[in-house]
Amino acid sequence: MDTAVDIKPWSRAQMAARVARDVPEGWYVNLGIGIPTQVADHVPPEREVIIHSENGVLGMGPAPAKEDIDPWLINAGKQHVTLRTGGAFVHHADSFAMIRGGHLDLCVLGAFEVAENGDIANWATSENDTAPAVGGAMDLAAGAKRLWVVMEHTTKDGRPKLVRRSSYPLTAPRAVKRVYTNLAVLDVTDRGFVVLDILPGLSRDDLQARTEAKLHFPS
Repeated sequence: MDTAVDIKPWSRAQMAARVARDVPEGWYVNLGIGIPTQVADHVPPEREVIIHSENGVLGMGPAPAKEDIDPWLINAGKQHVTLRTGGAFVHHADSFAMIRGGHLDLCVLGAFEVAENGDIANWATSENDTAPAVGGAMDLAAGAKRLWVVMEHTTKDGRPKLVRRSSYPLTAPRAVKRVYTNLAVLDVTDRGFVVLDILPGLSRDDLQARTEAKLHFPS
């Protein structure tokens, strides 16, 4: 960081652990590909958080050790997973009926950009992008009761990913309720982004300098 070179951003594992800490007991949660998948690794065994995967798994556990891999048990991102006690396999159509029927308390996705009004863009960076398809992200963003995003605060070249208005093809409009980055945790409100937590040692001005959208801070 240019103004705070001694400050180390939260790692992806720390970001995932923070999301896991904030998920209430008893919620049904879908985890998207990328950083969100790691959330399952940080849910304590004694907590009842039921993790869903759109390919037809309900009750996913953390990633398995190499010697415990079941080649037939994968999530939607084709990563090997485990099944918690009481978990189940369902038909792909039944899995999407859960999503579209509003039965998921939360979906956690990654994103390329999130706008201050809650717009999310997470599948393509232009109309000519080579991404094969949006996948189940549109269903999840529209069907889950709430949507959280976990992502890096800026791109590799330092461009802000929290913006006033997204320039990318949208996955869903006004869907995001909260954003977790490697620098802060923010709620999406009628005022825009409200900062709930900030990386220790990082000033408000430093955070704003890395954010295109205006930030609001609790009094």
